[in-house]
Amino acid sequence: MKVIEVRNLRKQYPNHLAVADVSFEVAEGEIFGILGPNGAGKTTTVECVAGLRKRDGGTVRVAGLDPQLNRGELRQVLGMQLQSAALPEKIKVWEAMDLYASFYPDPADWQELLDRVGLTGKRDTAFKKLSGGQRQRLSVALALVGRPRVAVLDELTTGLDPQARRDTWELVEQVRESGVTIVLVTHFMEEAERLCDRLALIDGGSVVATDTPAGLVAQVGADQRLRFRPSAPVDDAVLLAVPEVREVTRSGEQIVVSGTGNLAPAVTLALAQHQIVPGDLRIEQATLDDAFLALTGRKLS
Repeated sequence: MKVIEVRNLRKQYPNHLAVADVSFEVAEGEIFGILGPNGAGKTTTVECVAGLRKRDGGTVRVAGLDPQLNRGELRQVLGMQLQSAALPEKIKVWEAMDLYASFYPDPADWQELLDRVGLTGKRDTAFKKLSGGQRQRLSVALALVGRPRVAVLDELTTGLDPQARRDTWELVEQVRESGVTIVLVTHFMEEAERLCDRLALIDGGSVVATDTPAGLVAQVGADQRLRFRPSAPVDDAVLLAVPEVREVTRSGEQIVVSGTGNLAPAVTLALAQHQIVPGDLRIEQATLDDAFLALTGRKLS
C-alpha cells in the first residue's frame, strides 16, 4: 500500500530552482531513502511533503492528504525530524517531550519513548548539554511522540562520530520494526546501503533513478576490483589472459584488476603459477557512489 505519492514536484525560489521534477512513491512499512549531494533538493523535497513549504507544481499525497490543504490532519499522520531543528538551550529533555506531547490528542507515552531512544538517564538534562548523538535521539523521540504513521528523518547522522552514527542506525531500524514508515534523507552512501529498502537518487533537483540499493549498483554493472602489490614484477598480459579479467591498471607499485565472476581466485591462481603473491589484497565491489557517478557524471561525496 502506498502511503506517500509525489508526482512532478517543483519548488522555485526567487533566484534558484530547488526542485525541478521529483516523483516517487513510498510503500507502507518501508525505509525509503532520498540520497544525493548537498544542495540537490533533498530537504526542500521532504519539507514540501511535510507541508512546511508550499510547492509550485506537481502533486503530493501523504496517506491520501494534500500537505497544503490538510496540514492539521497531516500533523496527526506525519512526524518530522528536521536537519536544522534546535530547541531552546535551557529546556530540559522531559520538558521538550511533555511540550510536544501536548500538541496531540492521543500522544505516545513520552517516558516510554525516552526509554526506547536511550535517554531516560538524561530526562533532567538541558538541551545545550546533550551530545550530538543525544540531540538526534531526542529529535527522533519528538518526531514519534504523536504516534505518526510516517516519520521523516532529515540528515539524521550528520556531524555524529562513527559509533553514534551506528547507534542511531539501530534506532531507525527499531522505529521501522514498530510499524512506522520512514523517509530517510541522507548523503551518506553507507547509511543508505545499510538502512534503505529503496532509494531515490536526486541530483540538481530531479530524480535520476529509483531502485533498491542493490538494483542501483547493478545498473553500473557487476564489475569487481582487486587491488594488490605483487611480490615480483608481473606483466599485464599474464593478468589479461585470465578470462574473468576485463582491465588492468597500475598506480605506483599497486595493480588494480577489474572484472567479473570469480575474479579473486582466478587472479590469485594465475599469479601463483608465476610464483607471485598478491600482497595487501583488497576486493572492492561497485558501490552506490559508483552508481551515482555513472548516472550523473559526478561523485556523490
